[in-house]
Amino acid sequence: MSFAFSMPEVQATFERFEPRARTALLQMRDWILEEGERLPRGVEETLKWGEPSYLGKKARVGTTVRIGSKSATHVALYVGCQTSLVDTFKELLGDAVTYEGNRAVCFDLDKPLPEDTVKLCARLAFRYHLDKRASTGAAP
Repeated sequence: MSFAFSMPEVQATFERFEPRARTALLQMRDWILEEGERLPRGVEETLKWGEPSYLGKKARVGTTVRIGSKSATHVALYVGCQTSLVDTFKELLGDAVTYEGNRAVCFDLDKPLPEDTVKLCARLAFRYHLDKRASTGAAP
């Protein structure tokens, strides 16, 4: 499924990526937006720090997911470095992917993009605060 752009600035950002990275990032975008459709109010696509960014429209449920090109050979899915999401990704995914500190999951463009991994990372980010409250027993 390919989603229409609601903001010309976001579309223009994708057009500036190198062709190989653009193809991978557009695929990641579709998977992230598919996960966003599962949210009660959907997901918003915008730019943060000049990168395509996605956040559920319902406040205090999740955290922002950004995607971008790391280099000529890698793309990345970024989450807030103040979250524990990358630690969670490491627990669930192990060394199946590479990480950039506590802020990104990186994907090698010489390998097929792992759809399940991208969707899992987006799903966990979109539910981050909700899941965090549930694990501590705090009220939603």
